[in-house]
Amino acid sequence: MAIQTIKWDKGAVKIIDQTLLPNKFVYLKFRDVKDFWHAIKKLQVRGAPALGVASAYGAYLGIQHSHAKNYTEFIRELDRVIKFIGSARPTAVNLFWGLARMRAAAVNNKKKPVSAIKKELLAEAHKVYEEDRAICRKMADYGARLIKNGDVILTHCNAGALATADYGTALGVIYRAKEQGKRIKVYADETRPLLQGARLTTWELMREGIDVTLICDNMAAHIMSQGKVTKVVVGADRITRNGDAANKIGTYGVAVLAKYHKIPFYVVAPVSTIDFNLSHGRHIPIEERRGEEITTIHGKMLAPRGVKTYCPAFDVTPAKLITAIVTEKGVFKPDEIKKIR
Repeated sequence: MAIQTIKWDKGAVKIIDQTLLPNKFVYLKFRDVKDFWHAIKKLQVRGAPALGVASAYGAYLGIQHSHAKNYTEFIRELDRVIKFIGSARPTAVNLFWGLARMRAAAVNNKKKPVSAIKKELLAEAHKVYEEDRAICRKMADYGARLIKNGDVILTHCNAGALATADYGTALGVIYRAKEQGKRIKVYADETRPLLQGARLTTWELMREGIDVTLICDNMAAHIMSQGKVTKVVVGADRITRNGDAANKIGTYGVAVLAKYHKIPFYVVAPVSTIDFNLSHGRHIPIEERRGEEITTIHGKMLAPRGVKTYCPAFDVTPAKLITAIVTEKGVFKPDEIKKIR
């Protein structure tokens, strides 16, 4: 999937503005970390692995013009930038993983001049980017082994090239299966309230010539009951030690339906999405979004003004509903995830 979701370009971070897709394909360029923070918050860049890359480049963006005279001043400034970027979104652990990588790179080079530390940080951000590209392809190789010729796959939200550096997690598995010559079809949930499935997943799959059918979220049960789905493949924003997985709101419901209809439910995510510090999914912080995301679409009101709203961005799928988790290290049952550490 030849889409560069995010890249470094001569002192600036360039991203695809995902809020404009599928109607407009536009790259935005950011030189200021505050503006880039808003891009993360507004989901102009999104997807757990992509946020890992974005946070690494964002950290460098925030300190590239630092006038710190020594390491002590520099690390204080970097910590302020890291805290600021980390405040944009709380659930996707890759955001914090990327920031931790950048801080570790600074600490490991603390004896060097500040100018040299800056160069090391940019090199680390490039490394995070390149690693994500390679990891996505490894996950695709492992995951494609689970896909059979003739499979009909249901997916939720967007876990494709737009959610990573350039290839995808769940959709990467589908891309690899197609490259292997397997005949597959995909049902894409629209994924309310921001319609990442309708806007992004269908756009990606159609570009790749993959047979995709868009459905409303509440149609999944019906098509499963008709025997039209053979597998469910989704991504994840945070996985805990016991194999619980947080993903875009609505994923838990899809998992319950898949379990009832005896359909395998696979989660595809890099090891960096596993939070070994959390033992259970109930400890995952769930981001809550503005009510306008429910009450409006493109500025048009769908509900009475003043209605109360509740808008969690994610839910947690218990490990017992997950058939297997695909990572770049291989395919694991949920209770085996802790062994990766």
